[in-house]
Amino acid sequence: MIPRTRIRNIGISAHIDSGKTTLSERILFYTGRIHAIEEVRGGGKGATMDFMPEEKLHGITITSAATTCQWKETQINLIDTPGHVDFTIEVERSLRVLDGAVMVLCAVAGVQSQSITVDRQMKRYRVPRIAFINKMDRRGANPGRVVQAMGDRLHIHPLLLQLPIGSEDNFQGVIDLVEMQAHYYLGEHGEDWHQQAIPTALQGEATTAREKMLDTLSLYSTQMTEQLLAGLEVSPELIYQTIRQATLSLEITPVLLGSAFKNKGVQNLLEAIALYLPAPSDREIVRTAEGTSVYCDQNADLVALAFKLTVESFGQLTYTRLYSGTLKQGDTVYNSRTGKRVQIGRIVRMHANKREEVPAAYAGDIIALLGIDCASGDTFYTTETPVSLEGMYVPEPVITLAITAKKQEDADKLAKALQRFQREDPTFRVSTDPESNNTLISGMGELHLEIYIERIRREYNTEVFVGKPAVAYRETITQRSDFDYKLKKQSGGSGQYAHVSGWIEPTTEQFVFENRVVGGAIPKEYISACEKGFLEAMASGTLEGYPVMGVKVVLTGGSYHSVDSSDLAFRSASHQALTEALATAKPQILEPIMAVTVETPNETVGKVQGDISARRGLLLGSQTMTGYSVIHAEVSLSKMFGYSTDLRSLTSGMATFSMEFACYRSCVE
Repeated sequence: MIPRTRIRNIGISAHIDSGKTTLSERILFYTGRIHAIEEVRGGGKGATMDFMPEEKLHGITITSAATTCQWKETQINLIDTPGHVDFTIEVERSLRVLDGAVMVLCAVAGVQSQSITVDRQMKRYRVPRIAFINKMDRRGANPGRVVQAMGDRLHIHPLLLQLPIGSEDNFQGVIDLVEMQAHYYLGEHGEDWHQQAIPTALQGEATTAREKMLDTLSLYSTQMTEQLLAGLEVSPELIYQTIRQATLSLEITPVLLGSAFKNKGVQNLLEAIALYLPAPSDREIVRTAEGTSVYCDQNADLVALAFKLTVESFGQLTYTRLYSGTLKQGDTVYNSRTGKRVQIGRIVRMHANKREEVPAAYAGDIIALLGIDCASGDTFYTTETPVSLEGMYVPEPVITLAITAKKQEDADKLAKALQRFQREDPTFRVSTDPESNNTLISGMGELHLEIYIERIRREYNTEVFVGKPAVAYRETITQRSDFDYKLKKQSGGSGQYAHVSGWIEPTTEQFVFENRVVGGAIPKEYISACEKGFLEAMASGTLEGYPVMGVKVVLTGGSYHSVDSSDLAFRSASHQALTEALATAKPQILEPIMAVTVETPNETVGKVQGDISARRGLLLGSQTMTGYSVIHAEVSLSKMFGYSTDLRSLTSGMATFSMEFACYRSCVE
């Protein structure tokens, strides 16, 4: 068993087309995991981590893929995550179980919309990260501007550890500011990692940059401050130690440079992963939902989290992170959600879509279990008292399509496919339209649902009719409204009695319930039933039947009957009370607003901005780069359907865009 201090559980995350998968391919090559480099759009077998046919077809990562590789004495468990916002749940659940991360940024585009989302996710789970500024060989590459944007837009403290040798087409390598050495990458695939003295012309710039780096680091090390004030040379060992400590405490983000496509700078990144990112034992103690602590100790009781599921021909494959204890084939564990015992069958270590069977797994490992019946987010444990790890944040879907099998005999296959996809992906929802009885699928965007429709056709050989996209509207209230509702059904024998009173008011949160009942007007055992009834009423608004959000319910009083009151009675009374209160609280429809970022040639900026304005978009600003501009706007989702086609037409195919959910706002139509 490899020592836990030499394990790194990391993810690679970034905005779409920043080069994550290309970087992952180089990491696998330089660590000896693969012996030939394939490209994302190279026309060959395709990148190792993009193994789905849809990923090869679209040239993007759709599902997170896990693998394990070895860099010198360090084992790296790597997860390559998607960059497209439609598949953000893959990033979310990966970061939930990872110890560290590599944030990839384009040297030209810098901090983009999905970079901000990824940064927010990393902060949510307090994941230390290294930044890798990729594509240094591209025209317009400007690492200084990217570092500045990291501070301004992400509000983190970047620490540049390297300087580039050359730029754009003339990018040759990097200068390491810790060891003060120039690094070059020779050979057909940059495998000959060569280090030599810094070129004379760059010596002065490197010395200045190193002094700036040391000044920053001295804020986190008393020993370094004393040495600098005494005019002593600071040793590389102290620099490495200080960078590591400040990175683990989330005070700085080390920044490295390179070009994954041109095979430059990747070995330095591997060194930085081993030096600066945490081992499982370095991470903060994991807190459970019960408030207990879990330590990375293979001799302790087992605590593990199932964070991702895929359903395959042989059964379910459950990606699992072990936080403590040891798990062996044949062991029996408990599932915290069901309370049932589960017997562990085969344990495998993943390499993209290939698997390698292992006899046991230990605290800190990320493995997969075959044939286990569980749900994403379930906790496995062996303690005497139940343990439940806190789950992950799951964003709400924003787009809905109606879907029907073209042939009646394919209806069962369609239902089976939808049940499977819903089980695998928490952001993919299936429901039924109560009026038309049509099957509805909801997701994070057009591409998200398009991929699932492609998979239904390919994997289940089922052709489907697809309706026009529908926006996932919401309802809310704009003023306070009181309620006083009494449920009374007493006609001999056991009856139903429940009385609730209070008020509702707008709030910025999804739903807030406040119990202000005093004097036992409603017994404590019925309060949770009241809350459930209020929540059930939130599922359907009074205007158009859309789910309701932004409501605070304050329960102040009521009454009960010693015989006829029950959980069901108070649940029903609360449901009806809230329904009536919603109708008198000036309800209104909310629509999803998307944060849109468009990158377009400078000569077409006017056309693009005009088109956004015509879609009722709010222009937030723009940045002018070398040869192109970046436009930021907020646009109603209802106006963005088919935008990719319109944008290509406006700009002769030269512009690209990305969008992600920003907020809900009052619907003006």
